[in-house]
Amino acid sequence: MAKNSQGSDKVRLDKWLWAARFFKTRNLAKEAIEGGKVHYNGIRTKPSKEPQVGDQLTIRQGWDERIIIIKALSEQRRGAPEAQLLYEETAESISKREAKVAERKSVYASQLSPDKRPTKKQRRDIRQFKDKMDH
Repeated sequence: MAKNSQGSDKVRLDKWLWAARFFKTRNLAKEAIEGGKVHYNGIRTKPSKEPQVGDQLTIRQGWDERIIIIKALSEQRRGAPEAQLLYEETAESISKREAKVAERKSVYASQLSPDKRPTKKQRRDIRQFKDKMDH
């Protein structure tokens, strides 16, 4: 197996996702791929797929969806600054993700949180109301 400066020429997709620090374990990467959370060039794929430099991955994690281009291959997990050299996120993906974050923040900011706990009388009233609703 020929090695380049960033790793090997052939590497499994689940191992690359782990090395690029998208997932904490290879098993989590494998489960995400099998669950359809990772698309390879727009198509669902398998964990054993061997990605190539220049290919596009769509990765959904929680609320976020990232579209990235593979820049280098590596089997070894290294620090975050080195892992970021393995891929490049598209500008469209970054702007969409930031817009969704801002939208979520505005939704949470508009929700009012109580300034203080309910008093003992208010708690009794709440409990009494809930009891009436259950019966």
